[in-house]
Amino acid sequence: MSRWSRALALVSGLVLIAGCGLESGGAVPLRVGPGSIGPIPELDGVNITVGSKDFTEQNILGYLIEFAMSAAGAQVRDLTNIQGSNSLRDAQLHGQIDVAYDYTGTGWVNYLGKEQPIPDEVGQFEAVREADRAAHGMLWTAMAPMNNTYALVTSSRTQQETGVRTLSDYAKLANSDPSAAAICVGTEFNVRQDGLPGLTRKYGIDAGKVPKQIVTDQVVYQATADAKQCRFGSVAATDGRIPALNLVLLQDDQGFFPKYNAAVVMRQSFADAHPQIATVLAPISQRLTNETITELNRQVDVEGREPADVARDWMVAEGFVTAR
Repeated sequence: MSRWSRALALVSGLVLIAGCGLESGGAVPLRVGPGSIGPIPELDGVNITVGSKDFTEQNILGYLIEFAMSAAGAQVRDLTNIQGSNSLRDAQLHGQIDVAYDYTGTGWVNYLGKEQPIPDEVGQFEAVREADRAAHGMLWTAMAPMNNTYALVTSSRTQQETGVRTLSDYAKLANSDPSAAAICVGTEFNVRQDGLPGLTRKYGIDAGKVPKQIVTDQVVYQATADAKQCRFGSVAATDGRIPALNLVLLQDDQGFFPKYNAAVVMRQSFADAHPQIATVLAPISQRLTNETITELNRQVDVEGREPADVARDWMVAEGFVTAR
């Protein structure tokens, strides 16, 4: 059984009845030595459980934390690849996961139930940080410049044919020639208020007239590139299949989509007990641009590499750790 299968089996088998959760975890899959991150006496032997959600980018981000904490001397437990945002969040709230990367838009909309996103990335981060600390005792820190927001894409060929470069352009096409605006959307994007329902309201699109296919997220990329089932599609903006398939992002010119910058999340009490964690992770976050994370995602989703290998190789290349 692969480590990914073990992780999925672990999560599905160890979610207990109400209020309980994940009981166990695994070891860090690859060994690292010190680089610019060296042993930190205050973290020596400290038990730290790292979590992530169950998609490529999140697994990579989780392993970045694990390798950093291992190089710093902590005893790290791997609980990456947890199914869904809510499961990860519950595990953090209940103290079963100590640290993870999460997204500011997810925190604001999904965890805090806010309906109106804040258009500025820093403003959105600060709002989530203050609100989540006050409501749930959670700390958001070390925000990265990478913004894994929802987006619509089209193929470069379709863009040349239609001239659609912005979501306002897409709305004009959808209302004047609906069949030319046929769209594939993921199942979650189809129903989320920060997805298709809100998008069509914001941009004044008559959604009932536009041909729509609801598919799994991974199908959207190739279907949009082929431009047979659909000419436009819903995606995560930092997915590595976008450049690999020569897809282009449409500009959200009216600022509908929330900001989804990745940031380190911990319980405030855990962060207060171990302030060195945020200090170690801050330089890593600073280097996680959209271009960087898209390339790391591409290596997994297009080249078929393991997320742990991709994460460690990047950490070594950046000088944070050494391979062992």
